[in-house]
Amino acid sequence: MSDTAVRVRRKGVGLGLVAWLAGIVFFLPIAWMALTSFHSEADAATNPPSFTAALTLDGYREFFGTDGGASPWPSLINSTVASVGSTALVLLLALPAAYALSVRRVRKWTDVLFFFLSTKMLPVVAGLLPVYLFAKNAGLLDNVWLLVVLYTSMNLPIAVWMMQSFLAEVPVAVIEAARVDGARLPTVLARVIAPMALPGIAATALICFIFSWNELLFARVLTGVVAETAPVFLTGFITSQGLFLAKVCAASLVISLPVLAAGFAAQDKLVQGLSLGAVK
Repeated sequence: MSDTAVRVRRKGVGLGLVAWLAGIVFFLPIAWMALTSFHSEADAATNPPSFTAALTLDGYREFFGTDGGASPWPSLINSTVASVGSTALVLLLALPAAYALSVRRVRKWTDVLFFFLSTKMLPVVAGLLPVYLFAKNAGLLDNVWLLVVLYTSMNLPIAVWMMQSFLAEVPVAVIEAARVDGARLPTVLARVIAPMALPGIAATALICFIFSWNELLFARVLTGVVAETAPVFLTGFITSQGLFLAKVCAASLVISLPVLAAGFAAQDKLVQGLSLGAVK
């Protein structure tokens, strides 16, 4: 084996070890949260932490309200409606917008892309008061459909930016052939572009879903009881009586499961989508 091959192999092994170390570092807080969720409050509050403490499901019983507490299901349903509904709207609007910026490019399309991106430069808290006043005057406070529209507007710029790069990889010849065969724009988008850009669409949908599911600030201010989302419900466990660590960890783990499940189910599409356009 030549010296060059040995150096390349050692470099690959070193990068692999660094990747494993980084993965372990990122995984440790999740593992610790999962372990703490199965401890009693007394064992969870010990310092230093006890790894050999007895395991119990009390934290999950309290989270799901089996001991007479509030049920988390309305909040979980609200988060699902807001996240899935806004993600579907984002994809429905971002696909034709990305088509106009990548395949059938409009004039000054780069300026349009920059405008989309510039909307994300505004601090979120700066738009909180105007949105609150609008929702109050329109009678939309504590309404889950307000969150759907709000999350759609928040995620649409990044979705258009991502999908523009994905659609730019679709061969123009295939689109032209479909148009020659008489396919109209909706047919081209649904039957030609969407299947070919499916990994990119899946990556965009997953990111928009995660952003919507984890959003807390607007949901905390604009909702009350009826439209309360899962992150807002989670903050209710932090009270003046103290921090119930085991119950908070159990609630955090359950609320994180939909995002983890979606990421695991779409991991192959996510990797393919995020790698589109990386190599020319």
